[in-house]
Order: sequence, then structure tokens, then C-alpha cells
Amino acid sequence: MNHIKMIDISKKEPMLREAVAYGKIRLRKETIQLIRHGKIEKGNPLRLAEVAGILATKTTPILLPLCHPIPITHVNVECKIADEEHVECFANVKAIAQTGVEMEALTAVSVALLNIWDAVKKYEKDNKGQYPWTRIEEIRVISKTKITIDRNE
Repeated sequence: MNHIKMIDISKKEPMLREAVAYGKIRLRKETIQLIRHGKIEKGNPLRLAEVAGILATKTTPILLPLCHPIPITHVNVECKIADEEHVECFANVKAIAQTGVEMEALTAVSVALLNIWDAVKKYEKDNKGQYPWTRIEEIRVISKTKITIDRNE
């Protein structure tokens, strides 16, 4: 098969779809302390990441050409300091659609973590301008569900 195509979901029934994704970024302990005390020059990277993740959810079909554009009904992105070396992000996405929302949740987490990196990169570089410590890790789908909708209720 040489061609690329979007999967035909025309005959699938709309259902309530939900997915939760997770990921984390490893940062220097000093950077975590700067975040904790509100000392990041660009502002609060956790709130920035949450807003960026929400926006990313809505642009997933543009970034991933074979994803169907679906009507997202709920997005929640939460980023928080997990420990002395990590910030973690969770994304919960819902839609009433004919296909799942796990790619949207993964996109939200990925973009949220990239925005954290961007906001703190000046504190993460070594004396050669490299990032020997910084790592985005463990991006994954934690759960996905689908529930049949009873239209007679």
C-alpha cells in the first residue's frame, strides 16, 4: 500500500470519548526552585504550559494530518512540580465523536512540556549552551474510554 488516507469513520456512532495523557520534564533542581518561587523571567511556566496545551488540543488535526477534526467538548491541562527534579503534566480531553481523543491528549501534554522547556531554557543551559540535564520523559496515554450515548434521555 503506497498511499496515505484518513480512515473512514462515517458509519461509526458518536460516543462520549475521553482520554488522559501524562508526561514530565526533568529540570535542574535550581530551575525547579525558580519556578516554585515565581522567579522565571518569562512568567509562570506552569500556567503558560496549561494554556498552550489547551490550544494544542484544538490544533491536533493540523499537526497530525490523518487525525479527524472533532468537536472537543472539554480540555483540562494541569502542570505541577512533581518533585525536586520534575514537572509533570496531565491532559484530560473529552468529545462526543466517532473517534477517540488520545492523540489530542498526547498533543496537549507534548506541547505543554515543550512550553515549559522554552520558558526555562536559559536556566537549563550549561556553559556551552547545551542541555545535559533537561529531558522530556514518559509521555503516554494513561487511560481512554468511550461511553455510548443514549439519545432518548
